[in-house]
Amino acid sequence: MTDTQTTDTPPDRLSLLPSSPFYDEALLARGIGVRFRGNERTDVIEYCRAEEWIRVSLGKKVDRYGQPLTLKLSGPVEVWFERVTEESAGD
Repeated sequence: MTDTQTTDTPPDRLSLLPSSPFYDEALLARGIGVRFRGNERTDVIEYCRAEEWIRVSLGKKVDRYGQPLTLKLSGPVEVWFERVTEESAGD
């Protein structure tokens, strides 16, 4: 994961859920912006650029394990970092 942290390109797949194998707290601390089908989204739980989908939560609904219920939406996905790191700011 160190290659992703030193570049300005977000990973292909990222999740907000700590139980997911695609969760990375250091990358999430930088802030991730997501544009789906031309609209900026702030309710994205997980995304995958290669497969072109996002997962969004269904309000405050949770499953029996306390995880948010999500809906998978397909379409073009663009992602970017909201904040730059100190390393890339010095370049």
